[in-house]
Amino acid sequence: MAKDIGALLFDKDGTLFDFEGTWGQWAVRALAEITATPEEAKALGAHMGVDAETGKFQPGSVIIAGTPHEIVAKARELRPDFDADELYTTINRIATEVIPVEVTPLPSLLKTFRDMGMKLGVCTNDTLEPAYANLTHAGVRDDFDLVLGADSGHVPKPAPDGLFVFAKHVGVDPARCAMVGDSLHDLQSGRAAGMKTIAVLTGVAPAEELAPYADVVLPDISHIPAWLAE
Repeated sequence: MAKDIGALLFDKDGTLFDFEGTWGQWAVRALAEITATPEEAKALGAHMGVDAETGKFQPGSVIIAGTPHEIVAKARELRPDFDADELYTTINRIATEVIPVEVTPLPSLLKTFRDMGMKLGVCTNDTLEPAYANLTHAGVRDDFDLVLGADSGHVPKPAPDGLFVFAKHVGVDPARCAMVGDSLHDLQSGRAAGMKTIAVLTGVAPAEELAPYADVVLPDISHIPAWLAE
C-alpha cells in the first residue's frame, strides 16, 4: 500500500449510508409523529432545516451533524411544550427503525479493507442503539473493531476525543489513522486528532466546503482503496 494508513474511522450517516436517503425517511416520520398536524410538522421542519414532506435538508440543518440532544434542543426552541426526555426517546426509536441506504455494497468493501490489514471503526454523533441497528441491518456490525456514538462517554465531534479512543483501542498511532466523513464536524475532528482526513460527497456538504479540511475529496467511500494505492 502506497500510503502509511493502518486504520480507517468512518462517520456513519452520509458516509457509510446515504444521508438524505436514510435520514430523509427519519425526518418525515419523526416530524409526523411528534406533531399534531401537517402544518405543525412543516413549521417544525423548517425550523430544523428539513422539508417535512420530502425529507430534503438545508445545508445548515442541526440534524446533519448534531447529536440527538442537540436535535432535541433545537426542536424545543420552537416547541418548548415538548418534553425533552420523551422527544429524545422517540427520535432514537424512529432512528432504529429506519432502513439505512448504503452508499455502496458495504460487506464487500469492508472485506477489501480487512484484506489490506486495516483496523476499522465508526464514530458517529448518533447514539449507539440506532448505530448498532443500522449496521446490523446492513450486515456489517461485526466488521468494525469499535463503534462509538454520542453516548459513548466522550465529547462528540467536532471534538477529537472519540477519535483518540478509537486509535488507542486498535493500537494504531493517530497519524496512521484516517477519519472518513461527509461533514465539517468529521474533518475538523480528524485534523484535531492529527489523523488524515478523507471527505466524501454522499452527505449534504459540497466539495468546496469540505476541501480545505480534507487530504482528499472522493465521490464516496468505494473510491478509498484506489486512493490508498496511489
